[in-house]
Amino acid sequence: MKVTRQWAILRDRRVLTQLPLLCTLLMLPFTALMAQNAGYTAPRTADGVPDLQGMWTSNTITPLSRPAEFGNKLALSREEAMQLEQSVADYAEQQDQPSDPDREAPVKGRIELADSYNNFWFDDGTRVAMYNGEFRSSLIVDPGNGQIPDYTPAAEQRIAAARAERASHGAFDGPEARPLAERCLLSFSSSSGPPMLPILYNNHYQIVQSPGYVMILVEMVHDARIIRIDDGQLPDSFRPWMGDSVAHWEGDTLVVETSKFNPSQRFRNSSEQFKVVERFTRASDSKLNYKFTIDDPDTFTQTWSAEIPMNLTDDRLYEYACHEGNYSLPGVLAGARLDENQ
Repeated sequence: MKVTRQWAILRDRRVLTQLPLLCTLLMLPFTALMAQNAGYTAPRTADGVPDLQGMWTSNTITPLSRPAEFGNKLALSREEAMQLEQSVADYAEQQDQPSDPDREAPVKGRIELADSYNNFWFDDGTRVAMYNGEFRSSLIVDPGNGQIPDYTPAAEQRIAAARAERASHGAFDGPEARPLAERCLLSFSSSSGPPMLPILYNNHYQIVQSPGYVMILVEMVHDARIIRIDDGQLPDSFRPWMGDSVAHWEGDTLVVETSKFNPSQRFRNSSEQFKVVERFTRASDSKLNYKFTIDDPDTFTQTWSAEIPMNLTDDRLYEYACHEGNYSLPGVLAGARLDENQ
């Protein structure tokens, strides 16, 4: 099978991650890899609900949208998955070689991501996502082609108008024009969500439960989602960061419905009608199944869903001191003022 460049570049970057432990995969019986934990019973908290607590990571080399070579094929064979993982390992080994100290400086307008980050800093996984015993070609499972649905005509007009508005003010006129993550207000690329998407690094989530609440602490930046259980929605005038999340239990699955997002928080140009339904199910002692469905008829031509495996880890979660080290924001604004003066 030919491995396309889409599997060598994950989420628009040129650098991939560490060597996968392929030897471990080879030692596992195929039947064990494919087995589903249909009879698994999740442990319980003190108040009797499924225990989802722990440190989880969602890093994976499987992209959100499916590479064209796989068409409508969601499930990969073990051999296909291993070949993809090996391609990442080979690429990572190449990128881990020492940098040339005599290389030319980056050129304005042609700066590669590798000019600011090298392979050491990334942690977006070495394995193909395995969900319910299947190796997956994409995280998106619906629609069947594994692609994000098209924008509606109304969304296209809204996006064009917003782009023109931003252009009229200038991208560097002030901090308000800069992205939320650059201002340390919210995680990069919907890491905190919802939906919670795996990104370049910092894909750890710490889940803590107490009666009536679930808290998800996000490694990237400093976000902490507070999810209320069996509670009413906030008044319409409340539009918090990460939306208003209310959950209920369906058997052993925690179902979280989130709406009423802050107007400044837009997921892929979403509208005020944007709603996310997430489902958290503990599939084994070491795996948490995470599924989300996007419903925004003002933006997408249909609803769409993705499934992401989250694996238990004993890694520690370190503070992301975003503001304390946020020198880029004053730097770019100072550069814009200097450019204006000249």
